[in-house]
Amino acid sequence: MVNGVGLWGRIREGLRRTRQALTAHLQDAFHRPPDEEFFERLEEALLASDVGVEVTGEVVEELRRRVRAGLRRPEELRASLKDVLRGYLPSPQPLRLDPPPAAVLVVGVNGSGKTTTAGKLAARLRAQGKRVILAAADTFRAAAIDQLEVWAKRAGAEVVRHQEGADPAAVVHDAAQALVARRADVLVADTAGRLHTKTNLMEELRKVRRVLARQLPEAAWESLLVLDATTGQNALAQARQFQEVAAATGVVLAKLDTSAKGGMVLSIGRHLGLPVKLVGTGEGPEDLEPFDPESFLEALLPDA
Repeated sequence: MVNGVGLWGRIREGLRRTRQALTAHLQDAFHRPPDEEFFERLEEALLASDVGVEVTGEVVEELRRRVRAGLRRPEELRASLKDVLRGYLPSPQPLRLDPPPAAVLVVGVNGSGKTTTAGKLAARLRAQGKRVILAAADTFRAAAIDQLEVWAKRAGAEVVRHQEGADPAAVVHDAAQALVARRADVLVADTAGRLHTKTNLMEELRKVRRVLARQLPEAAWESLLVLDATTGQNALAQARQFQEVAAATGVVLAKLDTSAKGGMVLSIGRHLGLPVKLVGTGEGPEDLEPFDPESFLEALLPDA
């Protein structure tokens, strides 16, 4: 339920640390005239929540411009700040998985939360009545294969796996064939974590993508880049590489519930032009939801 109380509550709780980083600097700022100290506190608050230097500078300058144009009252300042921040949030875009069969490639660096995200996504799609096949294409770690099988059982999905060390592209090939043969709806392929600076590993990811495209040439598909919210601005460098190599169509912001750096969403919107399609706000199967900019903004900077 995108705009329901459940989603808003989970996003609010997930952004609790980011919100605390903001309010630690702004708790008194909105109750004073918008003088130079106000703008210094605002700048500190945005940087503390990992909005990023460039976006922070632009936001502060725009609010200065509005103050020079006559903005003065505290409630107007708060509303205006939210309006400025809103302009940096990526527009919501749903997953494009119709008509079936469709495929989702889950990519990202080591430890970003890809396998958990793949499992949560399978659970979400199963709850929508879709038949899901999980491809255990992270063959570098036996633990990842085992973890995905646990998620498959929990979600009621099927899993295609090879032995540890097998060719990831071969796993995806077999999973794509199974998708068609079993008349399933969605293939979700979990890939190995790889540093965006390792050329050979990134080339392997290109191979996986080519195999998927060759096996399912007419299928709707997504390439979801999983970013760890705790890494903040460092995630942007990762995203730029994966955007090209994996033809990323959107971002999943994972581990939002453990981070004080949720402001990085603003930089994603500003620098990448990629939509944030899903956010992870916990460890449960239900803790993966479509990104809703208004819920996000209200959780980040509530009216009171």
